[in-house]
Amino acid sequence: MDIGIARTFLEVVKTGSFVGAAANLNLTQTAVSARIRVLEEQLNCSVFIRNKAGAKLTPAGEQFLRFATTLVQVWSRARRAVALPPGRETVVTVGAELSLWSPLLRHWLLWMRCECPEIAIRTQIDMAENLMERIQDGSLDVAILYAAPRRPGVVAELLFEEKLVMVRTTPTTAPLTPQDHVQIDWGDEFAASFQAAFPDHPNAVVSISYGPLALEYILATGGSGYFRQGIIHPYLEENRLVLVPGSPEFSYSAYVVHSTKADPGMMNRIREGLRVSAKVAV
Repeated sequence: MDIGIARTFLEVVKTGSFVGAAANLNLTQTAVSARIRVLEEQLNCSVFIRNKAGAKLTPAGEQFLRFATTLVQVWSRARRAVALPPGRETVVTVGAELSLWSPLLRHWLLWMRCECPEIAIRTQIDMAENLMERIQDGSLDVAILYAAPRRPGVVAELLFEEKLVMVRTTPTTAPLTPQDHVQIDWGDEFAASFQAAFPDHPNAVVSISYGPLALEYILATGGSGYFRQGIIHPYLEENRLVLVPGSPEFSYSAYVVHSTKADPGMMNRIREGLRVSAKVAV
């Protein structure tokens, strides 16, 4: 079977429509329809029920879904295996959200270099949604995410539990107003929890999507914000930051995400390195 047809099928499933799949794949809707028609001819059955609302899987389509996922994953692994660098036995592709690369993934890369020199490593920094899609289509072996949505065929294992705590700059005699609070994008769950804890808090004057940048900003200008407990620990010891008394803390856990079809031996080695690295980084 043409892998492109399998990818097209999975994209229609993901978007729920031929139009959406065409846009994501940079194809015309006619091309997407033609690929699905070829698939249905090869399977000798319909895989989608088409209506004005989009496209819904038939019972046969539901059955084919798991096979299509496997086909794409196996093909991606085969392409990577063929392109192995000299002296390496296999290759692992790992992705993570931007805020998890330093220091967690930096420690992990060093651990892998020492403990698993026979493994080639490819890395990618991306948004959580994109990383999850790549796990599902087999082009990514492992993703490290702060929020792990449930997806069919995907396993999410807790890597470490961390807290988001509110800190402010020193000296504490310098007054801060609510407008000095920097809003940081820690995801939808944090945003909802923050709103519930501070229902009367005004809209932030400064909002920053990247925690380390927000930290540098308030250290330079003064202010307050919620940050990962492990990251701000050195600044607390140096008395450049202090915890805001009585402020609520929020859970912020990281997960190792991989396909249910991932090689168990490989996952054990990756998992071991990540756990060692998490103890150092968090």
